[in-house]
Amino acid sequence: MADGGDMPPILDAAQVAEMLSMNVQMVRRYAREGRLPAYKLPGGRAFRFLRDEIIDFLRAHPAAAESDGARATKDRM
Repeated sequence: MADGGDMPPILDAAQVAEMLSMNVQMVRRYAREGRLPAYKLPGGRAFRFLRDEIIDFLRAHPAAAESDGARATKDRM
């Protein structure tokens, strides 16, 4: 689902949560904090998201490589 191929071009928080396998409340929090690109219509309360921007966001934030400190801790176990 991460490629968003079967999602419409404009998404609501529930659709983004499904796409990212996240809780919908976390999607809303990230939108409020500016961590996810989101929009609100004038006078509206609900966030809207552009599918392509969410995909671009994912591509810009790949999973971080395991740090040396974490690796050293595992080696000691």
